[in-house]
Amino acid sequence: MRASSIKSWGLAIALVVISVALALAKPNFLTIPNLLNVMRQISINGILAVGVTYVLLTGGVDLSLGSLVAVSGVVAATLAHPNQHALVVPVLLGVLTGTACGAVNGLVVTRGQVAPFIATLGMMTVARGLALVVSCGRPVSNLSGAFTRLGGDVAGVPIPVIVLALIALLSHVFLKNLRLGRYIYAVGGNETAARASGINVAAVKLFTYAACGAMAGVAGVVLAARITTGQPNAGVGYELDAIAAVVIGGTSLSGGVGGIGGTLLGVLLIGVINNGLDLLNVTSYYQAIVKGIIIVGAVWLDRQQQKS
Repeated sequence: MRASSIKSWGLAIALVVISVALALAKPNFLTIPNLLNVMRQISINGILAVGVTYVLLTGGVDLSLGSLVAVSGVVAATLAHPNQHALVVPVLLGVLTGTACGAVNGLVVTRGQVAPFIATLGMMTVARGLALVVSCGRPVSNLSGAFTRLGGDVAGVPIPVIVLALIALLSHVFLKNLRLGRYIYAVGGNETAARASGINVAAVKLFTYAACGAMAGVAGVVLAARITTGQPNAGVGYELDAIAAVVIGGTSLSGGVGGIGGTLLGVLLIGVINNGLDLLNVTSYYQAIVKGIIIVGAVWLDRQQQKS
């Protein structure tokens, strides 16, 4: 059994154990309203985590996710006022905004030969500034009912959760069954060997950053619909939560190992822990400490697996 499979099973067991413990400590944890609340809370982070999985599989990183959520949400909200445009316009342009910013990240990394950490750190600042410029530094409100319904429910199921499920399913199929998906694993596993075998490494990396940006665009649109405003200050720290979920889920920071299934488990684990701490009335200060310990522990385990 591969190390990634073992880690996924271990993560699933940990999720079950933590859930049982929380259910015993707080019986309302396993109620339908609370479970739906957990799913609603993790949906944005889940969409971002799926996107950043693409980048991490190539051995890269994207620190601009939170800012891309903000600028995409602001752009969508600006075009989503009542009687202004059909719903498809703000949604499409919001997603395209994230995609364009992600593509710029990819170009700077592949053509400009700038380290992903620096390139995406720069985009994090630029995108946040763009969000403030587009919104004139204040929340964009007065959104149409059709747009805000994207953050609501369908037959009792939150629409953001449905969006996450569709994105995760399509991404899983893409990475496991399509040629470009296999190229992503090949580039992350051994970039030199991938290039020698004829794979266009720069094009593959560019695609992953653009895809990651597109997911951030989707998350930005969904978040704006959910909170009924386009917030230029939205998404602060979201990139850390998303990267943490992916690493906890078994995707190696060195690339080439991981998958969407593990990412979803990582997202669920973080969401369940956050919800459990809320139910136990643990202050947000301690929640940050717990999350930091989990992140460091996951990275440490990743490094230990690479050594073995």
